[in-house]
Amino acid sequence: MKSTLTLEQKYDFYERAVQNPESEVSFMHDEFKRFYGHSPYTMREDFCGTGAISCKWVEQDKQCEAFGVDLDPEPIKMGKIRHYSKLTKPQQARMKYLEQNVLKTSAPKTDVICAFNFSYFIFKSRKDLLKYFKSVRKSLNKQGVFFLDIFAGPESQKLVTDVKKLKGLTYHWECQHFNPLTHDCTFAIHFKDAKGKKHENVFTYHWRMWMMPELRDLLIEAGFSKTVAYWEGDDEDGGGNGEFKPAEDAENCDAWVSYIAALT
Repeated sequence: MKSTLTLEQKYDFYERAVQNPESEVSFMHDEFKRFYGHSPYTMREDFCGTGAISCKWVEQDKQCEAFGVDLDPEPIKMGKIRHYSKLTKPQQARMKYLEQNVLKTSAPKTDVICAFNFSYFIFKSRKDLLKYFKSVRKSLNKQGVFFLDIFAGPESQKLVTDVKKLKGLTYHWECQHFNPLTHDCTFAIHFKDAKGKKHENVFTYHWRMWMMPELRDLLIEAGFSKTVAYWEGDDEDGGGNGEFKPAEDAENCDAWVSYIAALT
């Protein structure tokens, strides 16, 4: 069934299903401090969407500044309504949306840059992804960290749908296409609302699925001095506990989500 969601519902459902800005801001802050011994204050959020992470970043401290970069005006418009409008005036002065290409942004150098929700998968060639990583490296301060998230695992390459039930909402993450020779893939997000109505293809992504070793090699080639891979701990039931620690060896789970940090 074709989606009849309003823009407000579309982004509300998305953020409830896949985002946790408070957790991600805390993770980046704590890891940066662990690497360098002091807090980061400036952050650039690439492919920022509504800029929920950027808005949460400036709430940490009166010295914190953030720049949300995205080419699409629609999520920026919704972000200003959903998040920016709730900031205090001083916080708003330290948060800027930039409707720009991440490869050619006017944002100043920052302590932290992040590209979450697998958004950089949009770069399908090694040449293009390396170009992006090099631009990020040049955009970081002398002591800086680039944070990426990544998903993989055998199940993630199969034409299946992962379903997650939330309060008044069911989230569907569907792999609609996967080419094992190129890793070209198509994923879609569907929602079922509280009334049981299904909204198909609310978000659709045409990506290349990059692997952890490929990304870490490219980041070093782009000029980063070191990369750190993370792995999620287990809860009592054998599922993820939401706590990510540095790791160089892990169990090959059917499907997993994790992070990479690249240091200047």
